[in-house]
Amino acid sequence: MPTSETGSSPSDRLPPPEGGSGSAGTEAVAASRSGVPAPVHRKRQPSGDEARGRAMRAAISLIAEKGTAGLRMSDIAERAGMSTGHILYHFGKKDRLLLEVLVWSQADLWARFQQAADRAASPAEKLDLFVRFYLPRHQGDERYALWTQVMIQGHDEAGRRVLTELLDGWDERLEAIVREGRDLGQFAEVDLPEFTIRAVAMLSGLSEDLMFGRSRWQHSSAHAFALSALERELRPTGRA
Repeated sequence: MPTSETGSSPSDRLPPPEGGSGSAGTEAVAASRSGVPAPVHRKRQPSGDEARGRAMRAAISLIAEKGTAGLRMSDIAERAGMSTGHILYHFGKKDRLLLEVLVWSQADLWARFQQAADRAASPAEKLDLFVRFYLPRHQGDERYALWTQVMIQGHDEAGRRVLTELLDGWDERLEAIVREGRDLGQFAEVDLPEFTIRAVAMLSGLSEDLMFGRSRWQHSSAHAFALSALERELRPTGRA
């Protein structure tokens, strides 16, 4: 479950409060000059994409702080500057929100990976990037924790389809890198589907080790271990 090399979590900063201009702002200024208390206006609840964006930014920032187990819809609502009812209206329940946050998070991660891959000088450099982006950055990495939380939930057919597409997306990216290297004669003629299964299984196992905090990786690099193993299998015959 790919997670890393993302920098800090997406910001949960919200737009400035309503009422700084327009009629509400004018009434507040007039009231302050006259000494009469300003009228209290009902907070505008965001709608549509704005609401969903606020909720997802709030959720991922809270996941970074406290993990997913203790995450409450009321916490997300407070962080997003929305009511709990409004959050429930858009997402229905916590499980659905976490699934949508995962999709949003992976889209962000893929964009960062693609930007880095576009600057890479060779398939070997892209393979290095793939390993870096796949493995957790540290024990308790919030993106991997989100993957774990979402994967253990019971999903309907639509939810399973979404998760399958996310997992397949990383398989396809790895296959594209290996295919490019193979076509250029820089990688060996491996069976792409079988190689991808082995590679992803290894990276997933290492990710679990890192999230658990296995002592074996306290003084060794899981990234270097994984990359070395993949490079050995991809090294063309006759090359040292």
